[in-house]
Amino acid sequence: MPVRAACAAAVVISLLSSCAGKPPSEGGSLSSAFAAGEAAGSLKPKDDAKSPVALTPAAWGRLNKMGGLAGRELTVSSISEIKLRDKEVVLTFDDGPMPKKTERILATLDQFGVKASFMMVGQMAKAHPDLAREVVAEGHTIGSHTYRHPDLAHLSFDEAVAEVERGRKAVEAATGVEADFFRFPYLADSKKLRQWMGNHKMVVMDVQVDSKDYFKDTPAAVATRTMEALRSHRKGIILMHDIHPRTAAMLPALLIQLRAEGYKVVQLKYGKPSSDMLVASITKPLFATN
Repeated sequence: MPVRAACAAAVVISLLSSCAGKPPSEGGSLSSAFAAGEAAGSLKPKDDAKSPVALTPAAWGRLNKMGGLAGRELTVSSISEIKLRDKEVVLTFDDGPMPKKTERILATLDQFGVKASFMMVGQMAKAHPDLAREVVAEGHTIGSHTYRHPDLAHLSFDEAVAEVERGRKAVEAATGVEADFFRFPYLADSKKLRQWMGNHKMVVMDVQVDSKDYFKDTPAAVATRTMEALRSHRKGIILMHDIHPRTAAMLPALLIQLRAEGYKVVQLKYGKPSSDMLVASITKPLFATN
């Protein structure tokens, strides 16, 4: 990798490590966040949204015969078309690609037979094009997440648009495919920017379940928090990041638990609008804080 690209990637990594603010007081450990059970992912009727994730530490390694988690493909051209049924989820990973972390996540997704959406930062995709193309080769959905991961709310409209377009072009150059999905850094959007993206046939990816994997918690705490939020929503787009070791570490347990509770993982695909009408990317997001 050229020295300049490596330095740029290091700067981005430093910025992304504090992507969503300071860690909260919540914690967790393997012994406290995973309740002992007779089998991996088993739940009892008394379990509710306050229950810990019902997995034993030994269950983390049980990745064989994990079929049955993959759901349907959903082709959309606007956010209004992302209509999930009860117990359907979309897995999304922001801020990568990141060597070692992204590969681990790809391997886990492959073992469970599910596909995710990777919202890549332009600088990261440019710094690691081989890894970006590997994500495509594995059949996952590609989106962009600006070029430098700035808070677009702090930029002028023209500056924000330039940042979005630069990021999209960098991701497309690295992956060789179109990046039609987009997620706002820090989920800091605006009606005007969402309108612009709709006019340019980009689909804004909102969030219903935030794993908060950017907090300095244990992998078990991240999995527990995610499942608790999901039990409340019962469906939705899950926000994770493929730049953190804790995310790669907790993903097998999370997927085991999703399967145990009857969830299906939906893959989003982009379909070109059939007309020039504005797509509904200006729809108010269901979850817009981070």
